[in-house]
Amino acid sequence: MADPPQPFSKVAEDLIASFRRIPRDEPARQRKRPTRPAGEAIEELLVKYQIGRTSLEDTIREHWAEIVGPASAEYSHALRIDGRRLAVQASHAVVRNELFLHRATIVERIQRLPGCAGVKEIWVRAG
Repeated sequence: MADPPQPFSKVAEDLIASFRRIPRDEPARQRKRPTRPAGEAIEELLVKYQIGRTSLEDTIREHWAEIVGPASAEYSHALRIDGRRLAVQASHAVVRNELFLHRATIVERIQRLPGCAGVKEIWVRAG
C-alpha cells in the first residue's frame, strides 16, 4: 500500500491557490477578541502606563534626598523599577560606592514609602 500524500505547507498552498486564482477556503488565522466598551479599554491603558497617576518611581524621586541624604542625592537619582529592583544612576564614583555599601538601609527606607514595599533591592550604576 502506498503512503498517503503529504500535505503542502500553508505557504505552498497559498502560492498554488494564488497561481491558479482559486480563493482560499480557510479564513486567515486571526484571534477574534470580544468587543469591549471604549471606556474599559482606555482605563486599562491608563493603569498600564501610569498616565495621570503617581508612579512608584515618582514617589521615590520625591523622597530621594531623605532616603540617601542630601549630599548623595546631589550626585544620584532613581531611574526606574524593573520588577523588584530599583535602578539608580550615580554620577560620581564615591557616591556610587557609598550607595552600594548602604544599599540594605536604602531599600528599608524605600519600603517604608507608601506603595513601595515591593522594591527588594537596588542596582547602582555609574553615569
